[in-house]
Amino acid sequence: MTTAAWLAVLLVGAGLSMMATGVLGRVYRREEQLAQILDLPWGEQDVELQAVTQRRSPIVENTVGAASALVDSFDAKGALLAKLERSRVPMRPGEFVVVTIAGGIIAGAVIAAATSTVWLGVLGVLAAPFVARVYLDRRIRKRHQRFEEQFPEALTLIASSLSAGHTFLRAIQMMTQEAGGPLAEEFGRVVSETELGDPLLDSLQRMADRLDIRDVDWVVQAIRIQQTVGGKLADLLHTLADFIRAREEIRREIDVLTAEGRVSAFVLGGMPVGLLGFISVVNPDYMEPMYQGWGWVWLGVAGLITVVSIGIILRMVNSVEV
Repeated sequence: MTTAAWLAVLLVGAGLSMMATGVLGRVYRREEQLAQILDLPWGEQDVELQAVTQRRSPIVENTVGAASALVDSFDAKGALLAKLERSRVPMRPGEFVVVTIAGGIIAGAVIAAATSTVWLGVLGVLAAPFVARVYLDRRIRKRHQRFEEQFPEALTLIASSLSAGHTFLRAIQMMTQEAGGPLAEEFGRVVSETELGDPLLDSLQRMADRLDIRDVDWVVQAIRIQQTVGGKLADLLHTLADFIRAREEIRREIDVLTAEGRVSAFVLGGMPVGLLGFISVVNPDYMEPMYQGWGWVWLGVAGLITVVSIGIILRMVNSVEV
């Protein structure tokens, strides 16, 4: 590839990167401003209109608006919005789609320039939505893992506060002050919803539906039954905390025993792709016979076999649930 082509690719990539960074920067600044406003006591100071309204340039506004309309037409159930909320990505679906498309174009341009192969660049662009979905799923999974690790200790703290004479809502408030990470965020949202007038059990049920974690759903159902039939809530929470803690230990042991299989799946799946990219960069002419005639068929068969093999390995290592 000529120097001019490389320069054009770099300029296009830099421009798209600056646009995506600008959108993300404005989103995060807006989140911080709203959080600061919500923390202010009533009547402490006046709040400017610009701090609570979102203002963008016409180009960004039209682009995000078109992306939002596209998402609404293809995602009527709001699955993308739910994923963004569960992964705690402070972006709207339209903004996330714009950033994903920009990242895909940048990646495709870099791959095409590095390998001197246009179709590899096109594959890079088409792979952007899948990479974005994997990114969201990974953030959700890691957040759930942190929540599950903190959950037994949170139940123990709430039970101790109840034994000391505090109300259930006050015990949750004290726990959120001591905890951190996703647990404090989710239970803090429960406290906020309750302070706005919603019943505490309904707020807890919405948290369980939002997180989609079996342990949380079991705890909420147990609390609902206890509120109906009576009994000591502190003893119930202590029992649930011990039970969940034992299940977490078994789950960690299973993760250790199946770690080798997961690593093997990622290594075996990444080797063909990495080797193809390396050869295309070092010696592009070597792969030319594979890009014509029956070469496309064998590349497709190899890719299909690789995907099926990875799926079988991951199915085997993830089939054990506690």
